[in-house]
Amino acid sequence: MAHIAKLRLLLWSAIGPAIALLLLLFFAGYVVLGSNGVLAWGDYSRQLHEAKAELKHVQEARAELRNRVDLLNPRRVDPDLSDELIRRQLGVIHHDEVVVPLN
Repeated sequence: MAHIAKLRLLLWSAIGPAIALLLLLFFAGYVVLGSNGVLAWGDYSRQLHEAKAELKHVQEARAELRNRVDLLNPRRVDPDLSDELIRRQLGVIHHDEVVVPLN
């Protein structure tokens, strides 16, 4: 009987550290395998690289649009662009036309 009582006392005294150890292992596993863990870092850096490439593409498209808007400024309209837009609106432009820059 004394051995059983000592064994019970030993088991009850080990429950607290065992729970603490399990919690520590759980959180350590989440740090490595969780959605914001170490293993997700590579995926985040890949997503960052893709987002930077898309940002560069969008900035280039925005610069082209800004240039086109500047060319359509009512105070100083670009004659070539206005000619192109007028001909397109009137339907007198053909798909096989070639524009030859003079400069």
